[in-house]
Amino acid sequence: MALSAGTRRTVACVLVGLGAALLVAALMIPTYTVSKVAKTPLDLEITTIAENQPGEESLVLDSKSLTTGDGPAVVNKDVPLISQRFVTVEEPSDADEMTLQAGQTLRRTDVQGDTGLLSAMVDRVTISRTTGEPVAADPNGSIAVTVDKNGSVMEPVQHTGLGYRFPIGTEKKTYPYFDINVRKSFDANFIEETEINSTKVYRFQMIAPVTSTWDVVQSPTNRLTLPANKWGVGDDDTPVTMTRYYTNVRDLWVEPQTGTVVKGGESIHLFYARTADKPEVTALKSHIVFDEATIESQLAIAKENTDKLSLFGRIVPIVFGILGVIALLAGLFLGLRGGGGTPAHASPRGGRPAPTPAPEPETAASSWDDDDAPTTQFPRGDYDGPTEQIDTNKRP
Repeated sequence: MALSAGTRRTVACVLVGLGAALLVAALMIPTYTVSKVAKTPLDLEITTIAENQPGEESLVLDSKSLTTGDGPAVVNKDVPLISQRFVTVEEPSDADEMTLQAGQTLRRTDVQGDTGLLSAMVDRVTISRTTGEPVAADPNGSIAVTVDKNGSVMEPVQHTGLGYRFPIGTEKKTYPYFDINVRKSFDANFIEETEINSTKVYRFQMIAPVTSTWDVVQSPTNRLTLPANKWGVGDDDTPVTMTRYYTNVRDLWVEPQTGTVVKGGESIHLFYARTADKPEVTALKSHIVFDEATIESQLAIAKENTDKLSLFGRIVPIVFGILGVIALLAGLFLGLRGGGGTPAHASPRGGRPAPTPAPEPETAASSWDDDDAPTTQFPRGDYDGPTEQIDTNKRP
């Protein structure tokens, strides 16, 4: 059924308004909505598992050999290692900041029970949900490496640089990266762009220089005094004091859109020595890397977040833009088409066609003389024309 002119104008206005609104939304969503979506989710809960690489050197000091037996300390070879980390979001966390807590353990799997535990620590830091960098508060985090009867003893530690996440929109550049073992940040340099399971990733590498762990935490295991023959540096029992040193080469493969670390590896080296430049007794030396299950899990997290960013950053604006243009053009077309008045041939209300005007009748004729003939003509269309002339002078 055809629309009246008033209805067409109303529909046209609605379509133009809707089209304009959709176009504005298409322009604004990438700017405002994506900024809300492009943040590390508050329901983050990640477990990562890393293992030593088969065929590569994996050395661990047998700690019992330091205090028992007559011979020198024993360093075990080809030790199977597993590193586990469990990251959760804790309070305080809000729309812009979040507090991450990571419990980390390193153990040898060829020894049962607690004797296989080599290290354990809890790290806690409050970061920006967008940049991944620690907030400006002092302190912005804490680390626990010891326990008492009440649990872990958290020591305030000021964190700098990135830790568990890279920024949303990671770039090919150098980032400071925090090493919890020495509680400092070092440069994580961009190495290359590559792929992991068909997903584009950026590889970064951070090198932690040789550092005295005694200068970081003055725990008994970080500086030991033992007989020279126990250290294996002499034949007598002359006391020798050695410090434990730490160095590490850390590789990180990052999905750049979300900043998710999809793969990580560490070539860690702990050793005892009298000077930093001359390792004497190895405490730990191994290359541990995320296992395949962890890599797949991290890739799934990255994909979920990239799909969300793509939806609001590209797909929704494109769809809104197309619908907006269609609605705008339809409104303009309908408005221009319905702008005129009612056509002359339009039917009157009620739907019946207007009657066709009768042909114009000729002037009524009379047999009267011209002087007596009436001068008035019948009105046009009011009467039927005469069908017969009558002679009024005719007699029967």
